[in-house]
Amino acid sequence: MKKVINISTIKPIACYSQAVEDGGFIFTTGIVPIDPVTGEIFNGDVRVQTELILTNLETVLKKAGSSLKNVLKTTVYMTDLTQFAEMNDVYSTFFKENPPARTTVQVAALAKGSSVEIEAIAKK
Repeated sequence: MKKVINISTIKPIACYSQAVEDGGFIFTTGIVPIDPVTGEIFNGDVRVQTELILTNLETVLKKAGSSLKNVLKTTVYMTDLTQFAEMNDVYSTFFKENPPARTTVQVAALAKGSSVEIEAIAKK
């Protein structure tokens, strides 16, 4: 049965659920670097954006009763793949052991001018 997960401190920027749980799996929305204190998008350094995104992902998964250790797959969207190494350096600190499968793609633009967006599929 489908269960919607939303975090009140991380305001969605459009009409969507932050995550949906069904059949023992959690599917997150694409998470952009929203500062949970200000509710604003952080459009600075890719390293800081990636850290904010993964911290917010961790919060969403915790609310769903899961964790980063249970992430099976991520998709990383970037507006500039020349910044891949910077994103990957931060990403690797969140997924130190047995990292999930990952796809990284370059896109023309992301919501609110973000440089990075990450979505995940995790088990409960």
